[in-house]
Order: sequence, then C-alpha cells, then structure tokens
Amino acid sequence: MEPLSPIALGFLGSLAAGSLTAVGAIPVLFGRIPSRSTRDLLLGFAAGVMLAASFFSLIIPALDAAEGQFENAAAPAAIVCLAILLGMGAVALMNEKLPHEHFKSGREGPDADSLRRVWLFIIAITIHNFPEGLAVGVGFGADGFSGGLPLAIGIGLQNAPEGLAVAVSLLGEGYSKSRAWGIAALTGLVEPVGGLLGAGIISISEPLLPWGLAFAAGAMLYVISHEIIPETHRSGHQNRATLGLAVGLVIMLFLDVWLGG
Repeated sequence: MEPLSPIALGFLGSLAAGSLTAVGAIPVLFGRIPSRSTRDLLLGFAAGVMLAASFFSLIIPALDAAEGQFENAAAPAAIVCLAILLGMGAVALMNEKLPHEHFKSGREGPDADSLRRVWLFIIAITIHNFPEGLAVGVGFGADGFSGGLPLAIGIGLQNAPEGLAVAVSLLGEGYSKSRAWGIAALTGLVEPVGGLLGAGIISISEPLLPWGLAFAAGAMLYVISHEIIPETHRSGHQNRATLGLAVGLVIMLFLDVWLGG
C-alpha cells in the first residue's frame, strides 16, 4: 500500500481535527452544559494550544525553512515577520469585509439585513476555523506525517471546547438541542477546505514553505487575540482562562516535541 500524499494527509488530518468540533458539542444533546467558568477554562485551553502551535509548529519551522533558502541572516527573519503580518491582515480583512455576527459583541462587517442571524454566526465561525485547517494542511504539506500530526491533534483538542461554545450559544438563542449540535458540527467542516488548500500550495512550491507556515501562524494569532482571549475574559473568569491557556500551551509544546521530533 502506497503512503498517502501530503495533500491527502492535509485534507484527512484537518477533517479529523474539524470533526472534533462535533464531538465537543455532544453534551448539549443530553442537556449537560458545563458552567460558564468551566467553558472559559476550556476556551483558555484552546487559546494555549493555538498559541503554542503558532510558534513551535509553524513559526520556528518557517524560520528553519527560510534559513535553508537564504545565506543572508536577516532575510529569513524578514520573510517570516512579513508572512505573519500578512496572515493576520488576511483574517482581519475577512473580518471586516464579510458580514458576520458574534453572539456577545454583535454584528461586524458590512450590513447584511437579508441574511438570517444564524448564517451571520456561521460566517463568523468560518472566519475563525479556516486558519486552523490551513495550519494543519501546511504542516502536513511541509513535513508529511511528522509535521502535521502534532498540529492535527492540537487543533482537534482545541476544537472540542469551541464546538461546545458554539452549541451553547445557539441554545441560548432558542435553537433546539439537535439543531444547535448540527450547526456546531457543520462549522468544523471548513477546516478540511483550509487543509486541502494549505497542503496543496506548500506541496506545489517549496520556496513558498516559509511563507505558508508563517502566514498560517499569523492567521491563528489574530484569532487568538481578537476572538478567543477576549471571550474568555468577558465574564470575569480570567484566572481560570489563564490556567487553561497555560495547560493548553504546555500540552501542545509536549506534543510537538514528542510527535514532531
């Protein structure tokens, strides 16, 4: 049996990670919803995983890849810094140009009165989840199984509390348990699209490797700063959220060293 190509691995890995969004939302089907402080702890964990993945699984490999292409010591750092900013800017642009809605902070982006509120929310989660799938795909495209597996596991772990948060928010808006779970599950399916794109681009052009790795890191860093951390601090549970962030960060660091080494 021939081994799977990096593109196939990127798609399947990001699909598996995205599917854990549905797994995380399962408690709403049984009416067992954790307290807000526990949900903030779990979202803090998600932020820690994404933060560690951005640096240890994406930015450091991006620097290593760029150093292999250029003799000038300043060039690799400049490329990675620029790609990070481009990644952050791309998500910020989507955040500004696409109509969407967060249940806590309200509508953002252009006016879209014709869109139902649930679709605005789905667009918001899509903006959030696409960079995660992109990161997993880039990881597999850059270094095959060893490069993508830690990212797929880490992103999958942090998708579970995000899926729960989505489903709970939808319940609060009056949606049934099954529909809230179904919409939460669907929001994870954008990740394999990002994974396929990320793995495909990196596999086609090796010089794009440091750019792709750092771009994906920048996109995730924007989501961490703009969405996840503010949400975990909104209800006064900063200490629990910070504890979750610390645990998520060290677990992702351990996974990256153990599985990626």
